[in-house]
Amino acid sequence: MKKKLNIKEYLNALAEPNRLAILGFLKDGEKCACEIHPNLKLPQNLSSHHLKVLKDLGLLKSRREGNKILYSRNEEVIKNYQSLLTKTII
Repeated sequence: MKKKLNIKEYLNALAEPNRLAILGFLKDGEKCACEIHPNLKLPQNLSSHHLKVLKDLGLLKSRREGNKILYSRNEEVIKNYQSLLTKTII
């Protein structure tokens, strides 16, 4: 079952600069979690927390490859949130 889009949760998630940085870092494609935290200069546990928040909102997808977890942006969900935001404001 699809989770209903919640604009408040979306905006709260994006209000955190590290989460915006993660989404920006993943704009060029899929990256391993091991690449994300050093790039953002965050401890591993803090980057994991931010990744979980973004994933729980559906903004990120993940897949396991061996012992690595690879993350990518869920462009469909991002577009749906953008559309909802536009409809809410206008």
